[in-house]
Amino acid sequence: MKSHTILGAGGSIGNPLANELILKGKNVRLVSRSGFSIDKTQSFKADITNLNEVIEATKDSEVVYICAGLAYDHKVWAVQWPKIISNSIEACKVNKSKLIFFDNVYMYGKVDGKMTEETPYNPVSKKGEIRADIARMLEAEFGKGDIDVSIARAADLYGPYSTKTSMVYILALEKMLKGKKGQWLVNPNVTHSFTYTLDCAKSLILLSETSDSFNQVWHLPTLNPAPAGKGFIELISKETGVSPEFSVLSKWMISLVGIFNKNIGEIKEMLYQNEFDYYFDSTKFEKHFNYKPVSYSEGIKETILFLKSNS
Repeated sequence: MKSHTILGAGGSIGNPLANELILKGKNVRLVSRSGFSIDKTQSFKADITNLNEVIEATKDSEVVYICAGLAYDHKVWAVQWPKIISNSIEACKVNKSKLIFFDNVYMYGKVDGKMTEETPYNPVSKKGEIRADIARMLEAEFGKGDIDVSIARAADLYGPYSTKTSMVYILALEKMLKGKKGQWLVNPNVTHSFTYTLDCAKSLILLSETSDSFNQVWHLPTLNPAPAGKGFIELISKETGVSPEFSVLSKWMISLVGIFNKNIGEIKEMLYQNEFDYYFDSTKFEKHFNYKPVSYSEGIKETILFLKSNS
């Protein structure tokens, strides 16, 4: 049986994707620099910035999913992302594998209204420029006939397995589960779409199994309308029993901390996503696959159960 291979295993999407593939009886191969493993899968240790290692890691793969997460540093991204995308394209051509790239929305920049698959690329950040460039690399392969490739985009993530990269978890869930006051970035009164990790995993598999889904961009199912930031705090409060009181991290506070903390400094250029309404539209996917995203209340409830059972 050919493999479903996950490049960049062990993260917010790689883990639930592996679990869903196992449930469907697929042969699952996990590729990572560390050799990360899960029961009932193959573990393959490789550096995905090295072409020969990627070709070897993806041999006999039916589908290859790029779910890698890099250090949140635009200088690292500028060097490594083009290599990863180029290597993945070439490896899939050599091994005759389908390729699905799990993407974000940084390339769109600030959007007034809904973000759809037709939204033009207009990045307003260094990281957004890099994401636009690698998206164009993949789109250049659409329709050529020598590889089937798709781009699957999600909004900011929340849900099981999403901790280190989830604003909902870092600012609110983690703190409130400890009985502390939650926090939110910049403006708690604007709406902000979040995509549920398990919806992502299930949807990536649907794309892999559907021949006419390739050679195009998809927005993965994300419930709308989304609540504002304070609405998320209230949902968490309902499930945890902790007061819905919260504090707001302003732009100037983040700028000040960013002088001394490089990771916080990297967040600064992305704060436009928290100043204005952030509306990620997934109508195309939902209609095509007749798929209904998990509600935010149910998603928060399931995430808390997951965190408690895995603490």
